[in-house]
Amino acid sequence: MLPKEYRTISGLSGPLMMVENTTDVRYDELVEIELFSGEKRRGRVLEIESTRALVQVFEGTSGIDVSNTKVHFLGRVLTLPVARSMLGRAFNGRGEPIDGGANLIPDKRLDINGMPMNPFSRDFPSEFIQTGISTIDGLNPMVRGQKLPIFSASGLPHNRMAAQIARQATVIGGADKVAGAKQEDFAVVFAAMGITFEEASFFMEDFRRTGALQRTALYINLADDPAIERITTPRIALTAAEYLAFECDMHVVVILTDLTNYCEALREISAARKEVPGRRGYPGYLYTDLATMYERAGRLKGKSGSITQIPILTMPEDDKTHPIPDLTGYITEGQIILSRALHRRGIYPPVDVLPSLSRLKDKGIGKDRTREDHADLMNQLFAAYARGKEAKELAVILGEGALTEEDKAFAKFSDVFEDKYIRQGEYENRTIEETLDLGWSLLTLIPTKELKRIRDAYIEKYLKKAESAKG
Repeated sequence: MLPKEYRTISGLSGPLMMVENTTDVRYDELVEIELFSGEKRRGRVLEIESTRALVQVFEGTSGIDVSNTKVHFLGRVLTLPVARSMLGRAFNGRGEPIDGGANLIPDKRLDINGMPMNPFSRDFPSEFIQTGISTIDGLNPMVRGQKLPIFSASGLPHNRMAAQIARQATVIGGADKVAGAKQEDFAVVFAAMGITFEEASFFMEDFRRTGALQRTALYINLADDPAIERITTPRIALTAAEYLAFECDMHVVVILTDLTNYCEALREISAARKEVPGRRGYPGYLYTDLATMYERAGRLKGKSGSITQIPILTMPEDDKTHPIPDLTGYITEGQIILSRALHRRGIYPPVDVLPSLSRLKDKGIGKDRTREDHADLMNQLFAAYARGKEAKELAVILGEGALTEEDKAFAKFSDVFEDKYIRQGEYENRTIEETLDLGWSLLTLIPTKELKRIRDAYIEKYLKKAESAKG
């Protein structure tokens, strides 16, 4: 049956279009709009009221003549063609190839809204994922199935960090013996929303040059693309990830950058719909909308694949209480926070260790996962760095003469910790063993009697080894 044709557009507002006298139209249904010039645009149904349908136009409503434009409701929702051959390809925010290659020959087409995971079917996140970045692997470990966001700010190198994680991330161990998994069983789905052409070129060139593109599917929405497309980009990326994880049994890391641009697009559409605004003008359903994306991460019982999410967002005015980072923190399992102070000192990656947190860090570390001393070492490094920062603040107020010898040792430790442990090269891929050994090496700067969070057996085994290596 051919779709019914309508010429009953009654109004346009931003990316929205109102169609009158409609029948049998469904929520979220795909719409085709044919302009008088013959140009065709796509949209979807946002709202239905009696015989009226509110349509959101992906390419925007600019140039639409309401009296000469035809509207067809296609009777299906927006779907994504999926196949394993998505890896190594670059697509736009609508899932269309932009790398000059042929269209995908799909194994199937999936609804981009995904299927909610049955809570009973969820498996608990576990197994350590190595990113090659010490401040994450050593202090805030990420596990398979976790959602761990990066809270950045304007001007900080979150894009370089995202590219580094995409290049280096790999599963190295776990109870189900995934340590022996082949490299091709690991994939990265990278979705960029509202980025500039320069940033898009950086990601594509970096992935090509380093060979990371072979295991990566890129979905790129540029800043000059329609804001409405920004809403579909992360959902399309997550649909591709679900196919790779649960039908191809791959371990998938999904990197979403920048979620702030996504939320701004959501606010723009909400304003065009004349909805009652919530905090700072964002729609009241922002929490629910973010949760529909974040909760698509996880593991399923009986499936060897998994989806691990790393959403990246820039905090407006460096404000952690802004609705976007605030609501993200409620839904996700921790956060990695980037520091402008460290960035100004030329330290990359500028991870602010003390307020950063991975709530599932204990689930993927320890004997037979990373190393037996990981938990004790992590706690001691946190404590020593915190005490060193306190000692330096005390020295600013009272002068260095007021510090004890232990305080001076901790103050020196915090400086060396930032220079040796936090700082690392953009293309430096540290194994978890190198990260742990570096931590022990730094602890040699502190009197052994102050190592109160590490068991004596580990001090005897690892500290002596670090001291002999330095000596």
